[in-house]
Amino acid sequence: MRFEDFWYVVGLSEELGQNNVLARMVLGEWLAVFRGEDGEAVALRDRCMHRNSRLSPGTVCAGKIHCPYHGWVYDKTGQVVAVPAEGDNLQKLPDRRAQKYATKEQDGYIYVRLADKPTAELDPFPMPYYSQPGWETVRVINRFANNVTNCAENFIDIPHTVSVHPGIFRNPRQQKLEMTVERRNGSVFVTYRNETNNLGMWEKFLNWRGGQVHHTDSFHMPNVTSVEYNFGNHRRFFITSQSIPETDNSTLVYTDVTFNYGIWNKLARPFVRWTAQKIIDQDIIILGIQGEVIAKYGSKFANTPADTIHVLVESIRHSLEVGEDPRKLPEIKREVDFWV
Repeated sequence: MRFEDFWYVVGLSEELGQNNVLARMVLGEWLAVFRGEDGEAVALRDRCMHRNSRLSPGTVCAGKIHCPYHGWVYDKTGQVVAVPAEGDNLQKLPDRRAQKYATKEQDGYIYVRLADKPTAELDPFPMPYYSQPGWETVRVINRFANNVTNCAENFIDIPHTVSVHPGIFRNPRQQKLEMTVERRNGSVFVTYRNETNNLGMWEKFLNWRGGQVHHTDSFHMPNVTSVEYNFGNHRRFFITSQSIPETDNSTLVYTDVTFNYGIWNKLARPFVRWTAQKIIDQDIIILGIQGEVIAKYGSKFANTPADTIHVLVESIRHSLEVGEDPRKLPEIKREVDFWV
């Protein structure tokens, strides 16, 4: 199994019109993404076969992309269908076809898979409650100067929140929490206990009765994290992030905050967006610092039991790096105490 076998987000459905192009990078591959004449998303290698210009600055007309340098025209299959400098003599030229990648649209996202012949048939991760009645979704996009593994670990790591997000998310109280951490079938699942009111500036709104919080986190190979907080009826939300590997130290992250606050849904949207972006901005800074240190001194970590989630996420990512199937790793279940 390889990273190329999976589906990666390359854009929002709404931002890809019929006549525009998205320039994206996934696993170091340059992509030009546009819609063919049938409206389906098309992803070609962002390289014109003629003189090695990029296709993405070009134009789309009738579902075909025109190279901005000499005007070569490619259809939705990557086939060159027109060479302006040759007039009507295209049939006399050798057949030319650009590298094309499989695409899918799901939950308002456009996905690309780089593998021509994947080792397993996998589907994109279904975004929790997206577009379902009674639920709202705020969607934000951010770039991190770090790799996918470190981003994913950060998104489901509680201990860092008291240092990086004091006040807005949590405050240092040295409260003892318990978690059950499981690795199975290429995923990591975490269930927390004893969490009540250390929830930052929105504590009174989220959990005004101070009851026990039902909080679970999960990681799904190769790049998805999902956080769920359930405070009871009409007090429930998910934070789901898809970390897209651009290069070894650049990750584009698409984050959905999907929530059900009952009658407060519409009113809550701007506050949810502001809070989510504020927290992410703080994570961008700390992950950028971590990335700089790793570039200089390497990625040897000094783990403690509180880092069990990190260790298991890393084991799944490492399996993919060496071409193995993480679903074949032995199942692990651990009970961990930690303090925040």
